[in-house]
Amino acid sequence: MKKYLGTIITALVVLALSVLGFVFCPPNLNSVQAETLMILAIVCGGAVAYCFIVGEISRNNSQMDKLWSIMPIAYAWIVAAKGDMRPRLVIFAIIVTLWGIRLTVNFARKGAYSIKFWAGEEDYRWQVLRKSKYLSNKVAWAFWDLFFISFYQNVLVLAICLPALAVMSSDAQLGAWDYVAFAAALGFLLLELAADEQQMAFHTTKKKLLAEGKKLEELPEPFNKGFNTTGLWGHARHPNYLGEQGVWLSLYFVVLGAGAANYGIFNWTMIGPLFLIFLFLGSSTFGESVSNAKYPEFHIYMEHVSKYVPLWKYNPEKYKE
Repeated sequence: MKKYLGTIITALVVLALSVLGFVFCPPNLNSVQAETLMILAIVCGGAVAYCFIVGEISRNNSQMDKLWSIMPIAYAWIVAAKGDMRPRLVIFAIIVTLWGIRLTVNFARKGAYSIKFWAGEEDYRWQVLRKSKYLSNKVAWAFWDLFFISFYQNVLVLAICLPALAVMSSDAQLGAWDYVAFAAALGFLLLELAADEQQMAFHTTKKKLLAEGKKLEELPEPFNKGFNTTGLWGHARHPNYLGEQGVWLSLYFVVLGAGAANYGIFNWTMIGPLFLIFLFLGSSTFGESVSNAKYPEFHIYMEHVSKYVPLWKYNPEKYKE
């Protein structure tokens, strides 16, 4: 119970803040916004069906992983088009497009996409979970695939784009909140890009050395650890996750640029970024459990390096003393 306490507390905080958002500023959509939301819901429903059906038939459950970086681009531009391409919406859509291009390219470099659209490299986490005692049964896995992989994640991807829907009818001029939010989103996007490039460079070199016939422990520092402790990764265990959450939290604050009289700090569109934070908490915890079982030194790294915020440099020799 103690090991799950942080996750439980985070879940309760996320739920409480989401409720506050709907209480203090509930959805009050006009006809155009309601029509747009219906279009987005239909697109989202199609994506849910696609991910579940193709994933179950192909036994490759990374179909949603392939769409994760693409669907927000579609949602953002649908909202921008229905909102008469207002500047705030166009800038929002451009930033989401840049975010999506970065993530799509990064995922493609890992072999996730294939000419056979249902094929490609499957995320290792699904492979591990499929072998677990709770999900090894085909029926149990089908329910997990339907409700978490296909439905929950698709709805979440739509939810993080809801700030654009909320402000699509606003005629307010771009102001300080907009500039701050967009600048912060770009800053976090650059952080993600740097973290991804450092991670790719590390693992590409490690795989090249292993391909030469060497064992992991025979590799030179820092590759003999098996996991990356260079650059940003030497200061935080998940700098890329910090960037990801930061992008969407920043875009959430765009609603304040549409007019403080209509939107406060707590409003209904915060449900997307909040549940994204919760998703990454679970994802990072699970990923670290896999790495901890795989790499002998990983537990030391976990004990002395921040999860998200880049702080002090990892120094294994110091911690071993």
